[in-house]
Amino acid sequence: MSRLPANERFRAAVDSLGVELNIVRFSEETRTAAEAATALGCELGQIIKSLVFQCQGEPVLALTAGDQQVDTRTLGELCGGTIEKAGAEMVRDATGFAIGGVPPFGHLTQLRCFVDQNIRLHETVWGAAGTPDTVFALPSDRLVDLSGGEVANFVI
Repeated sequence: MSRLPANERFRAAVDSLGVELNIVRFSEETRTAAEAATALGCELGQIIKSLVFQCQGEPVLALTAGDQQVDTRTLGELCGGTIEKAGAEMVRDATGFAIGGVPPFGHLTQLRCFVDQNIRLHETVWGAAGTPDTVFALPSDRLVDLSGGEVANFVI
């Protein structure tokens, strides 16, 4: 049996959560928050960056507004350890998705997750839908529930 493409796996995960999302596909990849914001015509802060780090060897998901940068020292304090960049293999193993297309939820495993409080400044936010050329919109107040994340201040 062949493995479903990443955006179809994300769609299946969303369906299993009982959530209705409109997934938008771009003609070109939007691997960065800035590229996605430009393609969508929205503010950079409306883009959700789904960043995977590791703390003491365990993957940690940081959902950050597109116009913010993670303060790894603060994130490490929240996690109780030292934060390091997660490699591409760890990201794929933990989430089921490649860097540039990691959605904020619907992963292979439930990751410890922190949600940047700045995301809630926007009524609607956009996240990757499993591939670098697909995104979806959702109300920012749904993000915490769907991701299982903890709202925190961990940005510079």
